[in-house]
Amino acid sequence: MRFDELPTPSYVVDEGLLVKNLKILHGVMERTGSKIVLAQKAFSMYAMYPLIGEYLSGTTASGLYEARLGHEEMGKENHIFSPAYRDDEIDEIISICDHIIFNSFSQLEKFKDKVLQAGKKVGLRINPECSTQEGHEIYDPCSPGSRFGVTLENFRPELLEGVSGLHFHTLCQQNSDDLDKTLKAVEDNFGTWLPQMEWINFGGGHHITRDDYDIPLLEACIKRMQDNYGLEVYLEPGEAVALNAGYLVTTVLDTLQNKMDIAILDTSASCHMPDVLEMPYRPPLFGSGEVGEKAFTYRLGGQTCLAGDTIGDYSFDQPLKSGDRLVFGDMAIYSMVKNTTFNGMALPAIAIQDKDGDCRIVKEFGYQDFKMRLS
Repeated sequence: MRFDELPTPSYVVDEGLLVKNLKILHGVMERTGSKIVLAQKAFSMYAMYPLIGEYLSGTTASGLYEARLGHEEMGKENHIFSPAYRDDEIDEIISICDHIIFNSFSQLEKFKDKVLQAGKKVGLRINPECSTQEGHEIYDPCSPGSRFGVTLENFRPELLEGVSGLHFHTLCQQNSDDLDKTLKAVEDNFGTWLPQMEWINFGGGHHITRDDYDIPLLEACIKRMQDNYGLEVYLEPGEAVALNAGYLVTTVLDTLQNKMDIAILDTSASCHMPDVLEMPYRPPLFGSGEVGEKAFTYRLGGQTCLAGDTIGDYSFDQPLKSGDRLVFGDMAIYSMVKNTTFNGMALPAIAIQDKDGDCRIVKEFGYQDFKMRLS
């Protein structure tokens, strides 16, 4: 099947672009001896896990179901962090995860012995209270009142026995200069206890595969932790694994006019690309321009009843018409993992495009996928 023969809407992951990202990440691992694991919260397309497993060290999870997915479908190192663990899930989590990272000393005290008895690694998430983001407080784990990680004020070193590593996650789509700044805060606040640890986890949010990312500075940060403290270093990017490696293919259903030209697509920002509304951001659209850049400007919207279900304003060389196909870029990350069937919207098919341009559909959805979520 060729790209233009795919049904719409469809998510399409470009295998060649995914491998390009994986080779960059693997290069960091080879040069530094660090380990990089896939953060499944950003990309959980397990049909690609055998390929990803050829390059990365494993997976990391935010809860039991992600942990099971990583264990079953990749079968390499399996890490987990959760703000709090359920009593009825912790035994299974321990059985399938290698690193279990706790968010508080109370959770650590409650479950640490079980983890150690199973021969697994115990970690503790710290909060260096070093905000490096601007304008996205919803994604800032170091914002005031954050529920993530133990601050220095609440740190209890007398309870560190059995803890082999510290974890922090403070970044979101950021470069390594922000990591460098964060590491200095980690050392200032928690450096006293780093020498007694075996490993440190830099968390995610590192846009390592972005064109302007400063990889040498990242590697210098890794080396600093290795040389100064003898620590094994982990990173757990999600976006960087599949950044710019996926598309969302859509069709124009109708056009209308209300003080501007509007096009209704067979996709939805709310249902199929929720970060467009949550972040918010304007996704790239192939063949389009900024407002007014090309001759015909349209506001692109979805089929749902949500008034704000709009993807953005784009301009085109020719007027849009029913049946036109539009292709959005960077639609592998935080799309399949966050989509919904709000309003009974059908979920997009999931496809893979190989290096020769051939496409195959690996999953299609129908009415039962909507109905099964209800009662």
